[in-house]
Amino acid sequence: MLRWAFARRRTRAIVAVCAVGISSLAVVATVRPSAQDATRVELTVATFNIEYGGHHVSFDAVVRAIRRSGADVVGVEEAQLHIPRLARQLGWAYFSDRLQVVSQLPLIDPPGGDSIYLYVEVAPGQVVALENIHLPSNPYGPFRVKQGEARREVVARERSLRLPAIRPSLRKAQPLVEAGIPVFLVGDFNAPSWRDWTADLVGLRPHIRYAVRWPVSLAVERAGFVDSYRAVYPDARRLQGLTWWADRPELPGWDPGKHAPQDRIDFVYAAGNATPTSSLIVGERGSPISDLSVSPWPTDHRMVASTFDVTPGAMPVLVAVDQRVVDVGDDVEVRFHAPGEAGERIVIVPAGGDPAVDAIATQTTRPASPVDGTLTFATETFGAGSYEAVLVDRAGTPLAQIGVWVKEPGTGPQISTAQQTYGVGEPIDVHWTLAPGRRWDWVGVYRRDADPKVAWYLLWAYTGATIEGSLTLDGAASGRFPLEAGRYSVYLLTDDSYKKVAGRDFRIVD
Repeated sequence: MLRWAFARRRTRAIVAVCAVGISSLAVVATVRPSAQDATRVELTVATFNIEYGGHHVSFDAVVRAIRRSGADVVGVEEAQLHIPRLARQLGWAYFSDRLQVVSQLPLIDPPGGDSIYLYVEVAPGQVVALENIHLPSNPYGPFRVKQGEARREVVARERSLRLPAIRPSLRKAQPLVEAGIPVFLVGDFNAPSWRDWTADLVGLRPHIRYAVRWPVSLAVERAGFVDSYRAVYPDARRLQGLTWWADRPELPGWDPGKHAPQDRIDFVYAAGNATPTSSLIVGERGSPISDLSVSPWPTDHRMVASTFDVTPGAMPVLVAVDQRVVDVGDDVEVRFHAPGEAGERIVIVPAGGDPAVDAIATQTTRPASPVDGTLTFATETFGAGSYEAVLVDRAGTPLAQIGVWVKEPGTGPQISTAQQTYGVGEPIDVHWTLAPGRRWDWVGVYRRDADPKVAWYLLWAYTGATIEGSLTLDGAASGRFPLEAGRYSVYLLTDDSYKKVAGRDFRIVD
């Protein structure tokens, strides 16, 4: 990772994800029933990049900033394993390690293994969906404009680098909105909005040398999303709303520099039945950009908190688990939202099994609740392996399912390569199991036995938040390919951090 200026973060790629569990998350939301319509709520959703875990200036200031925002649900970027700590210090009951979200409202992982969103239960049986993203950071478009790069080159790079990264989120949002579920798309987009770079704004900031129709912002709006800050404040000349960089205390080697091009790159977008009514920038004291302030300001990004008038959608039929990986002997808590018909039940089967013939545990939903409830399954007799919790109807037809992994106590993540020796230019096949399952877990190739906290990665890719999975590192991966002949290690690292949780050695020969 480059640890300076505009390229300090690994280039990111949006991936499909699979949940590990829900407890507390980094999206703040306050629900207030409307007097006119009991199904309408007021919801404040925020996005906050806390910079490398949020503890290098003041973690307490991160907590105070979120409280100051008045948010109900917050999408956090660069949490780096600090989501549980953040929720605990906020005193909030709900969080998601998987998607780096903290919340005052219940969070529910949808069924399936490729979800890049969460449900936020804003009222009993009523939900909105939240997608929290962090797009590739380098090369940074405004910096290239400032350096004199031609517009066509800037736009072409955005289309090849960041546009593919946002498309999975836009595809996932469409059926949710069609089902009447509002969707909030929040995060650090690492690219401005076209609304802040129109022809009449050229020269507003020194680096705006020409108008740019930034592709990601256009794609998001064409998918039906509303830029909440610009909806509330349409005049980009009067209120610029700049979110990066923020003037926090200096950190050696981590500062963008006072001449770095500032821009609005952190967004709270909404699609469906969600109308923005206000939007605030929380930042450093003394900044004309900040509507609210905290001192010392703990990160290089300012926080955006937008309030919406929301009509939530009905919670779909689903099953969810509090933990995706448990030890043999631990309980598995399975939450369900069912149609409420007689004969519905939760069945535990080996992964890929048929609930009608392969059930190893079954409980009817009726003792808990006909529609919503939680059932507890003991795992003493399961044995280590991968399983599925399946909601079935009276006839045994599966209605929803979610994966669960049971492991022997003391065992942990493992990673391996398909071969111990590869030829130069040969794709490297990597497999992992019992991974933490966070959305920004990643696989990195390093020189043999290198310390990832200080050494440079050579080749890398995200795991897709899977507990168990495989990928191929080749020319499509980020980094240097092909690797020269030599001795290497492949590491499994977690939550966009440099914490290694598993490793395996291999070599490349001519």
